[in-house]
Amino acid sequence: MIVVTGGAGFIGSAFVAKLNQEGVKDIVVVDEEGSPARKHNLAGKSFTQFVDKGTFLDQVVTRKLPKNISAVVHMGACSSTTETNVEYLRRNNLEYTKALAEFSLESGARFIYASSAATYGNGEQGYDDDVAKLDSLKPLNQYGVSKHLFDLWARDHGHLQKIAGLKFFNVYGPNEYYKGDMASVVWKSFNTIAKSGKFSLFRSHRPDFKDGEQKRDFVYVKDCCEIMWWLLKTPAANGLFNVGSGKARSWNDLLAAVFSSMGTPWNIEYIDMPPQLRNQYQYFTEAPMGKLRAAGYPGKIHTLEEGVADYVSSYLTPPLKHW
Repeated sequence: MIVVTGGAGFIGSAFVAKLNQEGVKDIVVVDEEGSPARKHNLAGKSFTQFVDKGTFLDQVVTRKLPKNISAVVHMGACSSTTETNVEYLRRNNLEYTKALAEFSLESGARFIYASSAATYGNGEQGYDDDVAKLDSLKPLNQYGVSKHLFDLWARDHGHLQKIAGLKFFNVYGPNEYYKGDMASVVWKSFNTIAKSGKFSLFRSHRPDFKDGEQKRDFVYVKDCCEIMWWLLKTPAANGLFNVGSGKARSWNDLLAAVFSSMGTPWNIEYIDMPPQLRNQYQYFTEAPMGKLRAAGYPGKIHTLEEGVADYVSSYLTPPLKHW
């Protein structure tokens, strides 16, 4: 039995789809009971049980869980990078994850969890997923802090030698539709372009970057799921791993891929970035993928153009489809 927390959310539900593709159906999906928008992500998927996240935590704490849990894939969290309630983030992103990690280690279940590239802050210290570099990182927001605190706790307790943490970069793809402001620019731009034929990007407020040339590492959710599936089957691969494409691309590149996939002429306007975001804005992110490759991961990763084309043609082109 495999537990997937956040299993009705974006990456979680995509991973349930991947498990089903691999013939795995003995799955416990953990998520918020009252989240109807997310439950569209579970339509047509095979799993054994749906458990509310609060009920599941109670079961973990009291150890009233089935004995045949072989893995806990923990994708559940508050994923809002603008959340400022520190106590809420501590409970959801730190304490909840600690409880699941301790249960998994105690029971012998494989534990894979979502960290975040937000832990790297503005990138001044680089994007090296070497555990030895953790103390130098300075996340820019409270979400990143909450993820970083668990990474530090896991390292300090010696757990990173036995579990796998995934530092997801900018993930896009099917099943993200409920995320609102936290959805990818691919999803947002597709809908805006379909209505108006154009899209707005933030101007650069640094002289070393032209407008729209700020860069991110964009990674397709299907690649994330392939990596997660490989880690599930490879319990000797432990520690922190970057999950990205390995190549930084500009926002202009991203929009070019969307316009091209839609068969729509390029039409971008540049607008000022809100002042409150300027000190938290990352101008460059790129995921070194050498550590994962050195651990033995053999999979091919979609280019930006390949991923966007598949997303637009297979899922976003009406009628909207889930994976």
